[in-house]
Amino acid sequence: MGAVESTEGEREPLLVPSQPATNTQPVLSRVYGRRWFVLTMFSLLGFMQGLVWNTWGPIQISAKHVFEFSSTDIAVLVMWGPVGYLPWLLFMWLMDKKGLRASLLLSAFFMVLGAALRSVPLKDLYYRRWMIHGGQLLNGLAGPTIMSAGPLLSTTWFAPDQRATATAIASLIGYLGSACAFLIGPLAVPAPNGTVGSTVYWNQNHIGDRIQFVLYAEVGMIAALFVAVLFYFPSRPPIPPSVAAASQRLSYRSSICRLLSNMRFLMIALAYSVPTGVVAGWAGVLDMILTPAKVSQVDAGWIGFWSIVGGCVFGVAMARFADYIRGMLKLILVLMFAGASLAATWFTLPCLTRLTHLPSTKATLYTSCILVGIFINSSVPIFLELFIETVYPVPEGITCGVVTFLSNLFTGLLLFCLTFYITELSWLNWCLTSSCIFSLLLLLFFRESYDRLYLDVFVSV
Repeated sequence: MGAVESTEGEREPLLVPSQPATNTQPVLSRVYGRRWFVLTMFSLLGFMQGLVWNTWGPIQISAKHVFEFSSTDIAVLVMWGPVGYLPWLLFMWLMDKKGLRASLLLSAFFMVLGAALRSVPLKDLYYRRWMIHGGQLLNGLAGPTIMSAGPLLSTTWFAPDQRATATAIASLIGYLGSACAFLIGPLAVPAPNGTVGSTVYWNQNHIGDRIQFVLYAEVGMIAALFVAVLFYFPSRPPIPPSVAAASQRLSYRSSICRLLSNMRFLMIALAYSVPTGVVAGWAGVLDMILTPAKVSQVDAGWIGFWSIVGGCVFGVAMARFADYIRGMLKLILVLMFAGASLAATWFTLPCLTRLTHLPSTKATLYTSCILVGIFINSSVPIFLELFIETVYPVPEGITCGVVTFLSNLFTGLLLFCLTFYITELSWLNWCLTSSCIFSLLLLLFFRESYDRLYLDVFVSV
């Protein structure tokens, strides 16, 4: 039999592409220099929100002396931060529907109003205390946007090889603000005579004037930032920086349902929210925890300051590493929480000198507490990036809103229990250690995925 020439119809391909290759339009992407200004303004607001939230813990001895606060009052002042997170669904809806600008402006307005309310110099201490409590609550209402919008900002404005770094800066700067409160408070406000570390007599009026000066300075800085954001803070650039930034996302209702039905997400959300929530409440009353160990208000402030600053610096460094070496977020987190578990145990055992008879020196407390802050606080941006990768295409703001709400929920529960068990605080150290071990176990059994990274790396190519 001889070969027969094929017809034109037989030479047609069996599998026909849905669209001709010539009609495929590449996704345009571009990064703008103004992204650094947007990140800076957002970060400065986060810094001030953290600074205002942690105003009273580092100067609790002086605040008790001037305003007649009790230890319960100090715990409640810290607790207003998590309480302000209760309407988080409203802020997530506003962020999803109206953009980051509208949500951030509302949060900045709450911060200005709260800082102004705290600084009203009323003579009646009863009403003055209520004004301070109200101001702390209003500052807490800024938390849902400030704490959860960092990954949204980084995806919207930054290229894939800068996203983790931008997320780290935006999410950790609030921790740096609370760290500076440990430094600014004790240095600007002297401790009363007769307390640990006080060698000079200070009368009540002088201490009150110094506290008032700090409050006035904070309200001035927040007002300046609010005006700057009001004049210029765009929600998004004209051209998105990546394929993921330009892709279609799920609706608000679909996103909530997807998150609550995703067991892998709930697993990693608990691994994040339990230790970060516990360490936030623990750090907010660190001065009270260290007072039985004969640590002065100033020394406790320095311990808290370096523990958070170390976490911020290490967190940005690890996020930069994650930008270069992609697909290793779980391994980084496992190593971090193995170190956090050991450091928390090291801090807890010397504090129980009556049972363990281990030496509790200033060097031991400094080192162990700083290591706890480094390992836990630096894990925040890595966790946030892992959340986005796990549940993509759920919008970043909604995903991070859920997990930061859970973190604040655990902070609030811890501080609520503190109002009943205020006399002996060693149980807080055991909560910290247990939360780190619990998170480590969840991370070991977690199965990671990188859906957004796949879209940016492979689909764009």
